[in-house]
Amino acid sequence: MAKPVGEVPPFLPYAGAVTPADLSRTVLHAVRRAVDEDALRAPVPARVRVERTRPGGSGDYACAVALQLAGPAALPAREVAALLRDRVAGTPGIGRVEITGPGFLNFTLDASAGATGAACVRQVLEQGLRYGWGAECAGQLHQLHHRREVRAAVVAGTVMKLLRAQGARGRTTCEGAADPDWERLGVTVDAHGRPPVPPVETRPVPAGATAAELLERLGADATRWGLLRPAGHDRADLGEALLVQGEANPLFLVRYAHSRARALSREAERLGFTAGYDQDVDAPSLHAALADHPGVLASAARHQAPDRLARHLETVAHAFFDLHDTCPPLPVGDEKPSAAHRSRLALAEAAGTVLAGGLSLLGISAPEHL
Repeated sequence: MAKPVGEVPPFLPYAGAVTPADLSRTVLHAVRRAVDEDALRAPVPARVRVERTRPGGSGDYACAVALQLAGPAALPAREVAALLRDRVAGTPGIGRVEITGPGFLNFTLDASAGATGAACVRQVLEQGLRYGWGAECAGQLHQLHHRREVRAAVVAGTVMKLLRAQGARGRTTCEGAADPDWERLGVTVDAHGRPPVPPVETRPVPAGATAAELLERLGADATRWGLLRPAGHDRADLGEALLVQGEANPLFLVRYAHSRARALSREAERLGFTAGYDQDVDAPSLHAALADHPGVLASAARHQAPDRLARHLETVAHAFFDLHDTCPPLPVGDEKPSAAHRSRLALAEAAGTVLAGGLSLLGISAPEHL
């Protein structure tokens, strides 16, 4: 399958030496995160310029994006720089981030950045479907209340799964009696009646689109994707396109990438070799997507936004097909399996694991064969 054209996720780690282009994507990603989290109210620039620090300056590279955003954000440039520093600091490949002068960001690189790709792949394969689960919401107790409406019920149940994956405890409650068909969509409701908590807000599905009707027309997996993929304030598209078996359908793309990753492992076993990340693989977009997964899960839970996870899985799928098409994990023609193939296969298996884990949190199946 030819890879669809997708945006390279602007995040570290890198498979090799860190470049100004890598840093530019990382800073741009930090700007987007700050805007998404409503910490920064300014237009996201099309690109961010990163340059070598001038003689006598601090660090290896410098960036003036905070000065560019200060006016639109109505904030001092150093305050904008601090928001971005907090979202970049600690990123694999960057050793130190400083704010200098009126609001410049200065980056000192981590000399060990080249090894982070291997560490991430091994972490995914060791932790399996729970890779990215964390303690973002540890100790929190949540009670999510929703209307007696199918989209609100599905979103609330999924948000609760995301919160629990980040260490929270809680339950969902519904206005009045739950629809018995919700159980077939993977929705459970622990109590009824309106509690004194804000409701989970979503834009309802069109009138007459009940759980039973959606299940009959689309099935559980396509229905859940159609309800969860758009942001809560956007209209849910529940058309027949959700059932198309082609790359134009994001649900198919994500599930096909997972099944293709599993097929690669089966074929490698038939050829007599197994995965093992023994050398760097030149697949920066996939390394980046895997490294970004824990942050995406934490953000989706914190903002009660499962659409963020759905979009991220699309990014992983696009990056997987980048690897699949440009660095084949299996030998071609008369080639013999090599360390390069073992490493590519390990990266492909890690992608499949992240896709399966993400789909599971969305309550969507990840078939081995598709």
